[in-house]
Amino acid sequence: MNTFIALLRGINVGGHKKVPMADLRSLIEKLGLKNVRTYIQTGNIFFETVESDRVKLTLLIENGIKDHFRFEVPVIIKTSKEIDAIIKACPFPEAKKMKSYFSIFSKKPDKQLIEESNKISYPGEEFVITPYAVYFFCAAGYGRVKFNMNYFERKLKVASTTRNYKTMMKLLSLSEDKTA
Repeated sequence: MNTFIALLRGINVGGHKKVPMADLRSLIEKLGLKNVRTYIQTGNIFFETVESDRVKLTLLIENGIKDHFRFEVPVIIKTSKEIDAIIKACPFPEAKKMKSYFSIFSKKPDKQLIEESNKISYPGEEFVITPYAVYFFCAAGYGRVKFNMNYFERKLKVASTTRNYKTMMKLLSLSEDKTA
């Protein structure tokens, strides 16, 4: 069995795209995925499957959500090893890392687009773009930033979803603890 973490983008935020976790778990189980668990309301799903093709799994979940809830939700699927690698690759010192945000990509952005995006800066906001994620630190808090997930998605032409450090650490912990 393969164990994956599906990260859903933009559900239960600001009253939009409401998805009760019990309904989501039930739907994912009906799609044939096993040992389904969720973490918090922002759409983090742990599941097991014999399928290893992430494109198929992504489409299965996205189409299932669209059919059941009647709206589209981008899905990014990662393994616990990939989540661990993304956390470990954070370039910020520990104090900033613990207050950082991680925008995880659905695929690697074009290298030239990364280079172009790295030329822009705003006071009090720091970011580092890698092929797998944007590491973002903002002194004033995420709600008041110039840079955000939408900005990076437009500039890099790739879907992403953002989690804070605490959530990333919890995802890693829960992915290793199958009893949770």
